[in-house]
Amino acid sequence: MTENVVPLFKDPTQEQPAPAPVPLTVVTDKPEPKRPVRVFVRGRRAVVGAVKHEKTRTVARVTVRHGAYLLGGTRITARRARDGRTGARYQRMMRAAEAGGNHEAAGEWEERLHRFRAERHKRRMDLLKAPQDMAKSAAYGAATGIGALIAVGIALAVATKDPGDVFTPLMALVELIRLLVVFVGVVWGPLVAVGPWLAVAGLWAVGRHQAAAPQWALPATARTSDAGAPITPSIVVTAMRDLGIPALRKAIKEMGDAGAAMLGPIRIAGCGVEVDVTLPSGVETAEVQGRRKKLAENLNRHGHEVFITIPEAARTVRLWIADSGALDEPIGPSPLTVDETISANYIKGMAPWGQDLRGDAAELSLYQRHLLITGKSNQGKTAAVRSLALWLALDRRVEFRIADLKGVGDWAMFDGIATVLIQGPTDDHVIEATEMAETVVAEMERRIQAPPGTKFTPLICLVDEAQVAFMSPVLGDDKRPYGGTKATSRYFQAVRKIHNQGRAVDVLMWQGTQDPTNENLPKLVREGAHTRISLVLGTESQARMALGDNAVEGGAAPHMLRQGLDKGTVVVASDGIKIPAGQPSITVRTHYIDTDTAHTIADRAKALRDGVTTLTTTAEGDEERDALADIATVLGDDPRVLTADVLKRLTTLSPGTYGAWTPGDLKRVLEDAGAEPYKSDGRMVVGRERVTRALTNRDTNGSAFA
Repeated sequence: MTENVVPLFKDPTQEQPAPAPVPLTVVTDKPEPKRPVRVFVRGRRAVVGAVKHEKTRTVARVTVRHGAYLLGGTRITARRARDGRTGARYQRMMRAAEAGGNHEAAGEWEERLHRFRAERHKRRMDLLKAPQDMAKSAAYGAATGIGALIAVGIALAVATKDPGDVFTPLMALVELIRLLVVFVGVVWGPLVAVGPWLAVAGLWAVGRHQAAAPQWALPATARTSDAGAPITPSIVVTAMRDLGIPALRKAIKEMGDAGAAMLGPIRIAGCGVEVDVTLPSGVETAEVQGRRKKLAENLNRHGHEVFITIPEAARTVRLWIADSGALDEPIGPSPLTVDETISANYIKGMAPWGQDLRGDAAELSLYQRHLLITGKSNQGKTAAVRSLALWLALDRRVEFRIADLKGVGDWAMFDGIATVLIQGPTDDHVIEATEMAETVVAEMERRIQAPPGTKFTPLICLVDEAQVAFMSPVLGDDKRPYGGTKATSRYFQAVRKIHNQGRAVDVLMWQGTQDPTNENLPKLVREGAHTRISLVLGTESQARMALGDNAVEGGAAPHMLRQGLDKGTVVVASDGIKIPAGQPSITVRTHYIDTDTAHTIADRAKALRDGVTTLTTTAEGDEERDALADIATVLGDDPRVLTADVLKRLTTLSPGTYGAWTPGDLKRVLEDAGAEPYKSDGRMVVGRERVTRALTNRDTNGSAFA
């Protein structure tokens, strides 16, 4: 085996290979000559530079622009002339109506075409007889004129005693004709020379007025954004055509009138305009609704300035397009703040709430309607529902029981109006809110069991930030949860019972909540509300939870509102507010009433009431209570109170003890104490003086307990 061995030392006897020659580098001071640039390269660069030069572009734009004006003006004028002399316009409208599936309109345009053709035929027949008629008229006219001139000449000759003056008027007419011929002969040459140029100038002016040139060739002032420009039929049709719906684009292209037959009349509607668009066959309304943002941009508007709804007519969308920037302007103050004499009526009245997008007053009926309002945090939810409650508080018959689970004083002005006012976000406040709702259920059941025909005063159970209650994990002594969304939840069950039966006896549930989900707003609860209101939301799925599928599919889009910029703007689905025919919802910009002003309005409501004692907590009432002392407590400073109101106040004070009381139980306790009820103005009342005297006498003789 042979191995390759590298010697450690060189053998001097062994011949070594000659070293490789080193190339010599000659250093000179002369620079390397540049390669010559070919002539065609220099020419190409010169041509490209000249083409890209701004002056060249300006000249090109001017040339193309004015050439396009002339061509466009010629085309427009020729089309107008053709439309005026033929039935082309009627045929275009017929094709457009047929393409849109509007056969009634197509028949109407066909009838108009027949009338046009009949009248045109009559005019042509008249023209055939015109030369003969004109010849006769000319002969008669000439004879009459000559005779008149001779008569004038005779009169002149008699006056001057010169027979030659008989023909003077006739010769004057001949001289006038000669002068006219001379004038026409002088002017005709220049007219023939200038006439074609005048015609070209006229065509150019028509093209310029219609901007019949490419967008890039128009002047800088004409190429600026036309955002906020008035809405015209051509703008709407172009916006619809460029939505990116192939079937719609193709149908508009095939229409002889370029899609104008799709549009109804453009109507002024408040701070914007409204137009109905009949879609061609094969185009769904949902496709247009899904491209609302793109449609707004095509109309040179922001996304929040265009609303799409579905009217009663089939295959039709209704566009409401705001004037640019109009929705960013504030609306006027609430009537509650400017009219101190305003009153409320729970049954027949309508709460002044704000303005719709058309600028009309938006009023909401609260009669026997459960209410749900939801939206993102800090978007005006509490202010919107509080303004409704402030108006309703001006009806002294209405009782409020309020739980504010945010607890920052937003509802503090109702101290002295509400019989219960709970304020705070803790589990203890959730417990109290739940027990308050359960006392309302007890009152509702008492009313249901009352004799037929019994009249009841309205009772509003209002829970703000209700998601705190639904998401609370606190358990009672029986291990039953106060909060939660399951059937075991006490709060959930109380709300469901009120929704199911409360409306019939004027016991209503109002709730406000944030960011609706299945966890913080159960499906059964949100669907139990008659009036569903939503401020800005994050997603379409939340919008469906807040307002329902029908409202969203019909165009309601609270998720399209702008967070922070559209504070107080709500989308309402309710039969208690005037909604345009065929629409399931309406957008309302609510009046804002600040906290200080709310206190002022609340003071007016308190002045209408007989000193309501507001409880800030609830109690189970399992302990033994002093009924006479409790009666004295609920009477407060009132000299006398109706027995029905005393029962109601006792139930609020301790539902466990007094929730099942009847007027007979109250009468028994008062008679035993020597403070029996009596009639005042034909109605049974409890007198504070009698109860106080009975308490004083009892303290020396013993005490009475329930």
